[in-house]
Amino acid sequence: MADTKLFSPLSLRGLTFKNRIFVSPMCQYSATDGVPNDWHLVHLGSRAVGGAALVMAEATAVRAIGRISPSDLGLWNEIQQKAFGPITRFIKAQGAIAGIQLAHAGRKASLTPFSDKQRVEVSAGGWVPEAPSAIPFSAVSPTPREMGEADLRSVLEDFVAATRRAEAAGFEVVELHMAHGYLLHEFLSPLSNTRQDGYGGSLENRMRFPLEIAGAVRKIWPSKLPLFVRISATDWAPQGGWDLDQSLVLAAELKKLGVDLIDCSSGGTLEKPQIPVKPGYQVPFSQAIREKVGIATNAVGLITEAHQAEDILQKGHADTISLAREFLRDPYFPLHAARALGVELVWPQQYERAKPR
Repeated sequence: MADTKLFSPLSLRGLTFKNRIFVSPMCQYSATDGVPNDWHLVHLGSRAVGGAALVMAEATAVRAIGRISPSDLGLWNEIQQKAFGPITRFIKAQGAIAGIQLAHAGRKASLTPFSDKQRVEVSAGGWVPEAPSAIPFSAVSPTPREMGEADLRSVLEDFVAATRRAEAAGFEVVELHMAHGYLLHEFLSPLSNTRQDGYGGSLENRMRFPLEIAGAVRKIWPSKLPLFVRISATDWAPQGGWDLDQSLVLAAELKKLGVDLIDCSSGGTLEKPQIPVKPGYQVPFSQAIREKVGIATNAVGLITEAHQAEDILQKGHADTISLAREFLRDPYFPLHAARALGVELVWPQQYERAKPR
């Protein structure tokens, strides 16, 4: 059997991932009242059957007005919590680990699902979003209400409550969503945060609320279980935005709070950024944070091929690899990647007859 990094185990705290292939959180916009259903069971469960080490549920709102769309998942009540139970049990039964990304959409909320994002009016079941500053994301986005300090405390409490529900639902990894122009990223970026109080202005102030969330969650999330944070390492803004240098400072502070892995993505603050998209285009962010901060990182973004993923890990540019669109095309990517790399994997017994010989 070939000796690979991609199929070597990784231990973080008391949890061991059987390989380094993770399923990225991908919004399915298929829930009613935030409750997961058969679609989510099959979508997430099939990737566990396919051999992924970590199957991460999509951005899951900690409160109703924190959803991107009315069709988002949520974890603000017990009905939602109980509905996740069969999903996490199935994932675990396949030898995978169930993770969940906890999120608040901020100003990018009350929109229609999928790619044709349009405003959902209050009269049609939408809501007024809340954000660091009253700056809409785009011409079609609703103008958000600027949050007061009481709102910040309330949102922090919702993140803590959702974390407790995630544990009760059987998740073993929580990822805090601080990326893609949603609420916590909005506090970080000076393009979306123009506050004049202790939560705006300087880098220290802009990091304050996201770090408060991370610290509060780490305190109540079991010490044996890892905590991830997804960041946008840059806004891809020509000037004045969030960038890699600030991300390095943030990652160092998150490490001090007990965060175990930084999931390195980018963008989301600008409506039409100029991004130099190519295979592995976000890997340099993962590499820089891993090398300069000394924290585990996850690489994501146009990683589609087994040898490409292996090369990223062999060069020390990341500790794990997340796939999104490639997993939509091929739920069994790890089984196929193993064959490409000469690794002998045990297939699910039900599928053994189809294993190439």
